[in-house]
Amino acid sequence: MANHTVRADQLTEGSVVTIRGKLAFARLTRRIEGEELAKANARRRRAGMKYDITSPYTTATISGGAQVTCADPDNPTLEEQYVAERCYTSKLKPEDGLSYSIDSKGNNLPIIGSPGEGGFVQDFSGQELAHGLDVTLVLEVYKSRDQENRGLGLTHVLVNEAPRYYTPGGVDESQLKARGITLAQPMQAVPSNEVNPVGEADPVGTEVDETSGLSFPAPQPAGQVQRAPTQSAPSAQQVAPASVAQPQVVQQTPLRAQSAPVQAEETAEQKLARIEAENATLRAENEAAKDVASAIGTPDPSSPWAPQQSQPQAGIAYNG
Repeated sequence: MANHTVRADQLTEGSVVTIRGKLAFARLTRRIEGEELAKANARRRRAGMKYDITSPYTTATISGGAQVTCADPDNPTLEEQYVAERCYTSKLKPEDGLSYSIDSKGNNLPIIGSPGEGGFVQDFSGQELAHGLDVTLVLEVYKSRDQENRGLGLTHVLVNEAPRYYTPGGVDESQLKARGITLAQPMQAVPSNEVNPVGEADPVGTEVDETSGLSFPAPQPAGQVQRAPTQSAPSAQQVAPASVAQPQVVQQTPLRAQSAPVQAEETAEQKLARIEAENATLRAENEAAKDVASAIGTPDPSSPWAPQQSQPQAGIAYNG
């Protein structure tokens, strides 16, 4: 069970925390709402979460050894300890190192900043960032109007390198770069019905190979073979029609299946479901911790981040 020494009601409203890592998943340019929100809640219930998210939100997950950037490393604040204690290691992908996730509610979208002359400049492209980017999440503590609970909101996502953008239906650029291939600009998949045809071609029948499931052009009968157009000749001469060679039917050889299956790349939908399932496990542990009265708010004597307060403040623990 996670060892949390800092509770949400101990945080100070308006405090800022920054945490850095590799962007694993994000929705930053528009909120998750409507039908998408309903589907997200359905995934949360399947993952074991008890409560639905009732308001639209944006989300971000970083991995690759997520690390809180402390203003004073020798004396971290309660807010910095709170965020650091809520980093986790994915059970499905432990090789990703420490991860951190946040679902940020509110009317404002997070501000995206990219490197510019003299510092970060705001990114107004409206495009989602590509995963794998080195980013810093800027978090701010807020207090709800109708309750004493406090939470964290995602205010900025600062890109610490040249920005790249998520391309729907595209190939992961990091995998291409690993093979020496660099794209000069983002490329998007184009639906087949939007491609401008070069020319019209006569329809050709197809037949499907039962073994491989692939379709091939069907052999055409002699009557369907196109003939070259004949030129008009003087009336004194009669041009005999050229004989047409019968096409040879080539028997298709079924393609052999690959000897070893290729592991499919994790899709965005699968990644989101995995992240939500991991968050469900963490929240379940937090719920179990609430039932142990002696453990709530009790600092760990061995922790270098144990709060200096002699007695924890009263309030409802928030483990989000």
